[in-house]
Amino acid sequence: MRPIDRFTQRRPLYLRLGPLALLAGAFVLFTQGCGNQQLKPWHSEALTEEFTRDKAEKVRNFEGYLKLEERLFAELDEKVYARVETGPGQALVRYSKGSAADPQRRRPNWNRSFELAAPAPVGGVLLLHGMSDSPYSLRVLGQALHQRNFWVVGLRLPGHGTAPSGLLDIQWEDMAAAVRLAVEHLAAKVGSQPIHLIGYSTGAGLALDFALNALEGSASPVPGSLVLISPAIGIHPAAALAAWKRRLSVVPGLGGLAWLSVELEFDPFKYNSFTTNAGVQVHRLTTDVARRIERRSQTHPSGVLPPTLVLKSNADSTVSTDAVVDRLLGRLEPHRHELVLFDVNRYAAKSVLMIADPGALTTRLIGDQNLPFAMTLVTNERPESLAVVARRQEPFSAETSRTGPLGLAWPPGVISLSHVALPFPLDDPLYGQRPPENEKILFLGQMAIQGERGVLRLPPEWLLRLRHNPFYPYLEARAVAWLERAGVQTGAR
Repeated sequence: MRPIDRFTQRRPLYLRLGPLALLAGAFVLFTQGCGNQQLKPWHSEALTEEFTRDKAEKVRNFEGYLKLEERLFAELDEKVYARVETGPGQALVRYSKGSAADPQRRRPNWNRSFELAAPAPVGGVLLLHGMSDSPYSLRVLGQALHQRNFWVVGLRLPGHGTAPSGLLDIQWEDMAAAVRLAVEHLAAKVGSQPIHLIGYSTGAGLALDFALNALEGSASPVPGSLVLISPAIGIHPAAALAAWKRRLSVVPGLGGLAWLSVELEFDPFKYNSFTTNAGVQVHRLTTDVARRIERRSQTHPSGVLPPTLVLKSNADSTVSTDAVVDRLLGRLEPHRHELVLFDVNRYAAKSVLMIADPGALTTRLIGDQNLPFAMTLVTNERPESLAVVARRQEPFSAETSRTGPLGLAWPPGVISLSHVALPFPLDDPLYGQRPPENEKILFLGQMAIQGERGVLRLPPEWLLRLRHNPFYPYLEARAVAWLERAGVQTGAR
């Protein structure tokens, strides 16, 4: 056969590979363009004192974890803070000592793990924050539970609370290993009393992972209950592509692919820059947890999970709302679990400016008598009113009933909650409705600022995305009641 004939036979393959190569090239160029901003020390410095599951033989308990964390923050000072200029020009740089964004100015530094001991605890609570977040996000809820005599631990997950570079290589299994240490510590402190896990965003996935391990016998104890806030149960399928982007980032000249975004770091308790690996780990965790829940629903249909309360905004651009039903609550045993769904502002929904009304899930669930879980919808009393009520629908019922006045209403100008808003109260000093009296403290909450584009140093989304929950008192009350009721039902372990 002549060479030309062989080429002709293979031509369909070349025609198929050509477009794929072009698409791959376009993908690389596009994603590389997302990460070509100048990297700072907090993007590049590797912190060697971080906990990983490989260090579990040396760090065998939570006390050891805290000692390692102490060395980690000393290393952060040496490798990052010491290399960053100070002065008025650095006022919005988190890693500039003494700046308005410097978390070390605040006491305590909520980037670190914290513990709230109780003299005669009624139970233990482990707080698990989200990806790129810190223990700051759940501290108020933890303080409320501590006042009710729970022993509370707010765990700083590995890779967090220090510098965005901490998320370049960390694995979700490293975080899960830290969760085990914290639960073992709580178990030693509260004796026979139940331990509850509260997970926010990715922390919810880690809470589910531990609960499944405990039910399967590879961890202990089985949690008395779970509270999941804005849970990462399912994310966009395109997140799977982040794994390829991360692999390409090791190619010389493509290092920018290690980042999905590189932003100014001005938030003292949350990374603004986001690594490609962080996206990969969230995708891996959520996929693994969903698969295991589906399998357990088939093998142990009468005891899939401990009593689980899910608190979720109907408007959420970060994680899938439908997945909460399709991959979690819809697969659990009946009459033990509940979804609290915060609706969009139905009064504002009439505005022509609101082009995306995420009400499809509400429409899908209200009146569905096949749901095995209870649902409470926090929504406008009437479309013509800003007052908010809670409407409850029992499992396997199409009827809804009002659970009583909440004494809450939508603030002017607020059209919905958001993925990041739920655990923060109105008076949060960083993300709240009004700035604190001390003008020297950085405030990143509700701001009414207008002017020419390019003048403000904050990204536009900071002016648009709600970062506190006007209905936080209801969220806190439901979470506390859930744990207390589960504790009574669980009794002594």
